[in-house]
Amino acid sequence: MIRRTFCLMLLVVAGQITHAADRLVFSPPHAGADAKHIVLIAGDEEYRTEESMPMLGKILSQKHGFKCTVLFAFGPDGTDYIDANNGAGLRGLDALDSADLMLIGTRFRTPDKKGAAHITKFLNAGKPVIGIRTATHAFNGKGNFGSISYGEFGRKVLGEQWVSHHGGHKRQGCRGVVEEANAEHAILNSVKDVFAPSDVYGVTHLTDADTVLLRGAVTETLDPASKPIAGDKNSPMQALAWLHTYATPDGQSEGRSFCTTAGASVDFVSEDLRRLIVNAAYHLTGQEVPSNADVGFVDPFYPSFYGFIRVENYWKDADLKLNDLGLGKTPHLPDPKGSPEWNFRPTP
Repeated sequence: MIRRTFCLMLLVVAGQITHAADRLVFSPPHAGADAKHIVLIAGDEEYRTEESMPMLGKILSQKHGFKCTVLFAFGPDGTDYIDANNGAGLRGLDALDSADLMLIGTRFRTPDKKGAAHITKFLNAGKPVIGIRTATHAFNGKGNFGSISYGEFGRKVLGEQWVSHHGGHKRQGCRGVVEEANAEHAILNSVKDVFAPSDVYGVTHLTDADTVLLRGAVTETLDPASKPIAGDKNSPMQALAWLHTYATPDGQSEGRSFCTTAGASVDFVSEDLRRLIVNAAYHLTGQEVPSNADVGFVDPFYPSFYGFIRVENYWKDADLKLNDLGLGKTPHLPDPKGSPEWNFRPTP
């Protein structure tokens, strides 16, 4: 059963959220006609984007003036509960038609043809994309976004596909190490200490045309204070965050993307990982990046540990709905069965 925590400061943000049957919309407190629109797409079985995307949408809207629309995977047959295990459950992709930026963290999703058409239109316009964690393998199936098949999205749009777990899954973490050659890049403004307990992914397909901003050092444990392991595993270190230029599906132009293989909900306990995403949003929408972006949580954030949930009817019984994720609300779901101990758990 979900425990719901209500923020006592509702009056500060009252009226700044709306939702249709298939999306959350967070408007900035002082919305102007020129506010950039970000569509954040959740939908993965493992890394809890149903937790992280609303949290990021709140920060980006309430503290940085973006209009944010958050999309989810829902249960089957028109149900109104979120079902992260439903690979065909994405709804609301028409929101991309007015988006200036897509922020995606899906894993092996299979959108229907209408949904795919909205993604194709967005990409053909050369609009920017931020991908987190499993966005390198965001889609699966026989469909396509024009000349880009579902399975090619990560490699062609973000610069990388699924390769491997380079670190020990659920045993070793990841510490961000600034790529010295690009240390002055605006996306790294005040980004000094990124730690991700979701471990390091293997990255093998980037080229000299890509701009690596962070490397990922495999750490001894999941403790944020743990040190990088010695030996060949960190020599060389895998890319953790980078910028990539993609060719539009119609071949008529190019677009820019930013990707980080960090991005489990527990990873966003790291203040500087949140700052990295906010900075990338500013940069990719052509705005000046703050020198030290405010990325404090708008509402308390109690992420659950990553892992597959294979309990029958789990999401139906959890009954997580859009109303549970709005401003002033903080759902708190249990860690999946078999999760390791982690010592940086926020307490409700």
